[in-house]
Amino acid sequence: MDYVYAPGKNHLFVPGPVNIPEPVLRAMNRNNEDYRSPAIPALTKTLLEDVKKIFKSTTGTPFMIPTTGTGAWESALTNTLSPGDRIVSFLIGQFSLLWIDQQQRLNFNVDVVESEWGQGANLDVLESKLAEDGGHTIKAICIVHNETATGVTNDLSKVRFLLDKYKHPALLLVDGVSSICALDFRMDEWGVDVALTGSQKALSLPTGIGIICASPKALEASKTSTSVKVFFDWKDYLKFYKLGTYWPYTPSIQLLYGLRAALDLLFEEGIDNVIARHSRLGKATRLAVEAWGLKNCTQKEEWYSDTVTAVLVPSYIDSSEIVRRAWKRYNLSLGLGLNKVAGKVFRIGHLGNLNELQLLGCLAGVEMILKDVGYPIKLGSGVAAASAYLQNNIPLIPSRI
Repeated sequence: MDYVYAPGKNHLFVPGPVNIPEPVLRAMNRNNEDYRSPAIPALTKTLLEDVKKIFKSTTGTPFMIPTTGTGAWESALTNTLSPGDRIVSFLIGQFSLLWIDQQQRLNFNVDVVESEWGQGANLDVLESKLAEDGGHTIKAICIVHNETATGVTNDLSKVRFLLDKYKHPALLLVDGVSSICALDFRMDEWGVDVALTGSQKALSLPTGIGIICASPKALEASKTSTSVKVFFDWKDYLKFYKLGTYWPYTPSIQLLYGLRAALDLLFEEGIDNVIARHSRLGKATRLAVEAWGLKNCTQKEEWYSDTVTAVLVPSYIDSSEIVRRAWKRYNLSLGLGLNKVAGKVFRIGHLGNLNELQLLGCLAGVEMILKDVGYPIKLGSGVAAASAYLQNNIPLIPSRI
């Protein structure tokens, strides 16, 4: 029973947590087990082998920590860096802001590169800093791949290009919470040293697993890190990896079985097909926004996100009322505007186990809500624009050909 009942199904279109597919729900519907029995290490071994594929890494070492993305952030930082180390970190929205706050509270020397919300990371400033840093005082570059507050995606290949151009040894630490398993992500090819994601985003699981992948360079850096860490210490995991038992403390058995099912679904569809599906969903949503006569918070096409669209509303409309009305009248969950863009944008999440017809239902709901709050919209305009694009671009379902 829902805590606050409404007929039918809740239409969940926040940029995480996302819809959980039925096979994953069924896989998690099980009793507890002894995680020291032979079964759980055997399951964990396959998960560690397969989870590397979502990062597109063959050389990385994965860690599945019972935590959120925030815990994964802390694990990435404290295992590779020491207090006082200089970090260049990009502030482009609410989640990059929160990560920077964590970096500062962990006593790193954070060199913040701030951009207007709606813009991507300023890589010209990064280039200047790398060019001036002949002494290699910069120990890490921290960047959010996909900033969900503003719907901005950064080009990680350009960051790697700059590091290589100046032969700079700084570690590249990437928050891929709302990108990995949905957007193109190539850990090995782009020279990412630590990448991380959360189970509640494109993996389409409940919150509770922070998944990290560390390069050999990052593992080497962890040997000299002096940051205080206990729960997030990679050394504890590596010790139990060698023992073949894998867990330094109790994992969520149900989430492990859910992750197994979620990975199986992703691999059945094919990671590249999953990325292409998200590309279609993102494009269709942006076409609908354009047809409504509204603007994307993201200021340039090169930064458009295929997992979330932040929609700017006219000044006479409070975007928070759109989100409230969606939930109260239409059983539709949309994302609020956060911090600097609170009241100015609402967010449509289009990531995870989601198809095109589900998205069209969301867009129809948004149109009615816009009409409710006094925006002069032509009902059906955005749905028509999205439908025309999707009808020409949706492929046949591979398993049904």
